[in-house]
Amino acid sequence: MFKPSTEKIKLLSKVYQKSVKQLESVFNNTTSVYIDFANVIHWSEKLKWHIDLKRLKQLFNSFNTIKYVHFYNGLLENNKNSENIINEAEKLGYLVTTKAVKKMKLSIDVSGIQKNSPSILQKFIKKSLLNKFSIETIEYLNNKLKELNNRGIRFIEHWKCNFDVELGRDLLIDLEHNKINNYILWSGDSDFADPIYQLIQNKKSVTIFSTARRITPELEATGVLIFEIWKIKDFICWNKEISKEVKKNLTYKCKKDSARSP
Repeated sequence: MFKPSTEKIKLLSKVYQKSVKQLESVFNNTTSVYIDFANVIHWSEKLKWHIDLKRLKQLFNSFNTIKYVHFYNGLLENNKNSENIINEAEKLGYLVTTKAVKKMKLSIDVSGIQKNSPSILQKFIKKSLLNKFSIETIEYLNNKLKELNNRGIRFIEHWKCNFDVELGRDLLIDLEHNKINNYILWSGDSDFADPIYQLIQNKKSVTIFSTARRITPELEATGVLIFEIWKIKDFICWNKEISKEVKKNLTYKCKKDSARSP
């Protein structure tokens, strides 16, 4: 079932035998992977390392049970980096779903409201939290917005592009076709709780790849297995971020094997 697709993965699998065994148990039947990259890309801020799309796909290619790897990410207009991510994913063989990122302008202009009015703040702060604020706190925050207004800043840009509908649709289409037994979701978004419950009711195996700090209570409540991605960090991170000791051993091993070659 596990056959390393690259020499580096082969060497890493000897270092991380336990992690490979765990992956084999997760990918033990016909599998489809769904990566909400718009969600995943922000994990690097907490993890302090980055996911390399090429190395991630090479790891998936090492398991013959993985039939599909879906990839969802927005496209920023006239943004080269955004275009490169989509192009790279397509070249690597991901099943890419993309759409334009919406740029929304949200007003922070407080010139037409009372000092103690929460009408602008409620666009950015949940009502349950806003209700806990004193009048003085609301006035203080509005004064801070007024300071921005005086500097000529009367709105902020908010980028929006989620793939809840598209990813949920693909999950249920694959369920309807009944060709997939293991559903692997790379996301911590609570909106996928309902499709997950439906998969469970249909006796399908569901695993969420994430980091515990990025999982919502709604997903935790489903009871599905959560695979911590730090366990496979050295398989999927940028090459320069591979653990120093492991990187040193890999370099030594490669040099040793090279010396033995005719």
